[in-house]
Amino acid sequence: MLDKTVKFDGRVLYLTEDQEQLKAQLYGHERLTFAADRKLIDNISTDELTPGWVCYYYDETLARYCLVGLRGGNVKQDAIGKSGASVIVSGVSKGCGSSRETAPYSELKAGIKLVIAKNIEKIYGQNCQNIGLLTSTDFSLLPRIERGEAIPIEEFTKGLDPIAAEIVRHGGLFAYNQARLAGKTTPPAVTTKARPMTLCEKIIAQRAIADAKTGRLGVPAVQPGDALFVRTDVRFSHEYVTPMAEALFKMGLGKDAKITDPQSVFAFRDHLTFLDRIMPEAHVKMGLKEQAASLATVQEAFTKKQGVKLYGEVHRGGNLVGSEGICHNIVIEDIAEPGQLVIGTDSHTCMAGAIGCFAFGVGSTDMANSWFTKDVRVKVPESVRVNVRGTMPSGVCAKDLMLHLLSDQFFKTGAGIGKVLEFAGPAVTAMSLDERATLTNMAVEAGGFTGIIEADEVIVDYISTQRGTDAARLRKQIVKADPGASYVKTFDIDLGTLVPTVASPGDPRNGIALSELRKTQGKVKANIAYGGSCTGGKKADMDMYASVVRKALDKGRTLQCKTYIQFGSQRIRDYAEKMGYIQLFEGAGVELIDPSCGACIKAGPGVSFTADEVTVSAINRNFPGRSGPGQVWLASPLVVAASAFLGYVGGPDEL
Repeated sequence: MLDKTVKFDGRVLYLTEDQEQLKAQLYGHERLTFAADRKLIDNISTDELTPGWVCYYYDETLARYCLVGLRGGNVKQDAIGKSGASVIVSGVSKGCGSSRETAPYSELKAGIKLVIAKNIEKIYGQNCQNIGLLTSTDFSLLPRIERGEAIPIEEFTKGLDPIAAEIVRHGGLFAYNQARLAGKTTPPAVTTKARPMTLCEKIIAQRAIADAKTGRLGVPAVQPGDALFVRTDVRFSHEYVTPMAEALFKMGLGKDAKITDPQSVFAFRDHLTFLDRIMPEAHVKMGLKEQAASLATVQEAFTKKQGVKLYGEVHRGGNLVGSEGICHNIVIEDIAEPGQLVIGTDSHTCMAGAIGCFAFGVGSTDMANSWFTKDVRVKVPESVRVNVRGTMPSGVCAKDLMLHLLSDQFFKTGAGIGKVLEFAGPAVTAMSLDERATLTNMAVEAGGFTGIIEADEVIVDYISTQRGTDAARLRKQIVKADPGASYVKTFDIDLGTLVPTVASPGDPRNGIALSELRKTQGKVKANIAYGGSCTGGKKADMDMYASVVRKALDKGRTLQCKTYIQFGSQRIRDYAEKMGYIQLFEGAGVELIDPSCGACIKAGPGVSFTADEVTVSAINRNFPGRSGPGQVWLASPLVVAASAFLGYVGGPDEL
């Protein structure tokens, strides 16, 4: 257990929008004191805390590169550690984006003991708790800290559920779990009485660990705020994270620790498959090529030792061509089922909510613990209901719906952090699985816990046909929200009112109608058009790319910028080949890329290399530095393909 009070001997570092003030703090030893009106940087993503290339490390080396991706480029290697800071302060939405635990770990190892921000993103905050990094949204603590006051540990448990509070008191998840498994601490029993429940609440109630000794599952009901451990059905990780999770697994449980039920654990070599194609020479000289390659080697050895299925690389003609698929696409194709509880070491794990399961991203520590216990802690989240009706207009798709929704002030102000987005309504039921998956995939861009859609015959037919699974069993697993279930907010959207929408560089919540963009900024020149990722590399996306490419070619158009299309899985590539799309795309001059995360995480063809390059992209997020130093506009597959032929950010109706 931590001491009852905590004293912060280091300085307080304010991440200010004033770049000169920031540099003066980091390199001029200037000390700022608390000022309520100081403008702090908002929406600091985990990509900025530890850019993709930094994540090739998974030990204390991470401290050297803490915040080197922060906008403005003023945070140099070792700057945070040398600043002498023990408290770091920023604005709204700290830790948005990827679930990478390397981000808070880099802060912790650089000497930071406390993170203060106006609000803390859900996965980032949980990762901080897991590793013993304190967090708070209470700015009134800052004058007290600056006076040298010892702060009671209970100040950092305010507003937390009982389990999270105990994890903070124990200094991290491993210490807490050791006490839990030894019977020294016990999670509070869930005593919520029967009530109408949302989709996710019902799945949580079914998977709740009611009796740890007997393994009995299920409680009558749960409600937002209840804290409990739940049994997982699927646990997966990719090569970016598996090595760090394994190191934590051994550290916490011993070098001979074994995964419980390895048949429900999966690993993916899907993130860094094409890294060597775009790695800068400076990174090669740093030895990062070998460091990155070691992640896959460590993962493969781990899966063999533990008996875990690895979805790995694909070779044709003796040459490496790509991965079997991006984890999120394959989880839907091969693994998850309606009503299940799925965790993965990636924030876009929520994509599997499209088939009616409760799926969410976790950090390395949570995964390492779940490998042994098969459970994961959950604070029952509030749900937002998104009712969708009407008919999708021509030129509009699910991506436009999400970019429109994310631009609402509810999400822009961080009110959506930790919420479930439950999509429903006749227009959702009318969507294909692929379009539904775009909705649930991008729930995390709202700061959401996850996204979910009630399974139906579309899902049953897909899974039973794809995998040969018994359809009757799948139907029995379908979970439906109860009439009268409570939602913290409800959106009612008529698809007929939607127009093609893009998100300007910096944040997926920067949505703007394409027509409005034209009025305010004219024709935004595009240097790169990228269609791919888990969000934009599905079969339905291939259909959309193909429809626009055919239209452009019929009108005698040619590509006006570098254009890439990347498949989400080998099955999707096979589909494109069967439909004649590969010949169509290559004939137009598009560079086709086999499955991998690739450019979405700055790890494959399609990235920018200079700050003045502009990319129009079908990926899910456009935080600074995400796909290179250039500016990224998020758009639908239709707009991406049209922009490739227009040479500027535009839609198919402009061809």
